[in-house]
Amino acid sequence: MSQPVSPSPSAAPVEHAKFHGSETTTEGVRVRVVPSYLAVQSDPAQGKFLFAYHITITNDGATKTKLRSRHWLIVDADGERHEVKGPGVVGQFPELGPGEKFEYSSFCPLETPWGTMEGTYEMERDDGSVFNAVVSRFYLVSTKR
Repeated sequence: MSQPVSPSPSAAPVEHAKFHGSETTTEGVRVRVVPSYLAVQSDPAQGKFLFAYHITITNDGATKTKLRSRHWLIVDADGERHEVKGPGVVGQFPELGPGEKFEYSSFCPLETPWGTMEGTYEMERDDGSVFNAVVSRFYLVSTKR
């Protein structure tokens, strides 16, 4: 198993009181996550908890950048760790010029009433240089505990 993703020295997390999401800027790429619990699609009695998360990726830098891949670390309330790696996000490889943003929503099923997610997006600049934009830990929290 891999180790938890640690923000790089150039990643700056933003603290939010009573906010289960996260916002972090890495090398000019800002990633904001707003999670939610989908009670109607969940079945706590069967150990099925479904969460959605909405992500906004903003290029606050001076050069164009393209998202190439994603890497997620998901940990449930029992400490079970799951990794998800793959190309792009929701079947897309967004290219963001300075000041542009890309938004998408996705889902995460858990067998426990809460868990965490964190990870990175591999980004490539126009000059071919590559860096990992950090997605700081965010919390998937149901109304059932």
